[in-house]
Amino acid sequence: MTRCPTAATDPDLVHAMRGGIVESFHRGAFAVVDAQARVRHSVGDIERPVFPRSAVKVLQALPLVASGAADALGLSDAELALACASHTGDPRHVETALSMLAKAGLDEAALECGMHWPGGEAAARALAREGLQPGARHNNCSGKHAGFLCLGCLMARARGADPRDFVRGYVRPDHPVMREVAAALAATTGVDLARAPMGTDGCSIPTWGLPLRALATGFARVATGEGLTAAHAAAAQRLRAAVAAQPWFVGGTGRFDTRVMERLGERVFCKVGAEGVYCAALPEAGLGVALKMDDGNNARAAEVVMATLLLLLVDLSPSEAAFAQSLAVPPLLNWNGIRVGELRASDALQAAVAR
Repeated sequence: MTRCPTAATDPDLVHAMRGGIVESFHRGAFAVVDAQARVRHSVGDIERPVFPRSAVKVLQALPLVASGAADALGLSDAELALACASHTGDPRHVETALSMLAKAGLDEAALECGMHWPGGEAAARALAREGLQPGARHNNCSGKHAGFLCLGCLMARARGADPRDFVRGYVRPDHPVMREVAAALAATTGVDLARAPMGTDGCSIPTWGLPLRALATGFARVATGEGLTAAHAAAAQRLRAAVAAQPWFVGGTGRFDTRVMERLGERVFCKVGAEGVYCAALPEAGLGVALKMDDGNNARAAEVVMATLLLLLVDLSPSEAAFAQSLAVPPLLNWNGIRVGELRASDALQAAVAR
């Protein structure tokens, strides 16, 4: 039997409080790194490989812009933001994904991300009221996949191939589209993917196990352009600007990523991934952040850690600091709207921040 490495040594980072005591402990690790891969702050095991999943969508979107496909197809800021998104399936998200496909001469049938109900409750209820079934266009990754297909369309044209035939199977690791995506991921993080663990993401593309140190390095490079090719550096800057201009498209109403980037603009690019992974690029500070909650807690613990780190690492006005503090200590409400507790940074996280 293969024994998996454990993260038992990672400290408690977030506590769920109820009735004056800690109800739940959320352990994890984080790395704050500059573009030269120098660690500025860290807690826990930052060398253990983790699957970043959707947290690295901006890295996966670099070839879309660097190749010239985004310009050739006239992709808008909203469409570029959607290529970096984990969206809620709102009609505007769906329409934007379909618009990207149409510009590539494709339709929903080309998507190989699978289908699920919209992640946003309002969008899911509206679809059900209309008696409709969800499609691949409602998948939270449909924008990312539409971006892959736009890249594939340009690659097909360069080869004189039919785009519909060329893009078939684009989710496979050996497909030319996915090889370009993997090359961008390797170039930004500095990891030899041939030596990294490889799994399959929820949307069927490959996902590689990368250390938090390497992930944070990749996001520092996205923040600064240092260590990247000229084409990737320009692509990173354009994608950050597109998301800052259209932050709703990278998440949706009420989502942490959207709320932060609506408020802080280009000073922060942050993106959630599955199983408690979060990454961020901080251009003004020249830093990248990567964190992982060991129990996979996304919506609660990972957001508390990210908000706590933003308070430390980003130059905030008093009102912005109050906003970030509200995200760092969110209340726990019961079904009657009564406050029954709160989430908050543990002593270990507060001590790390103080250092």
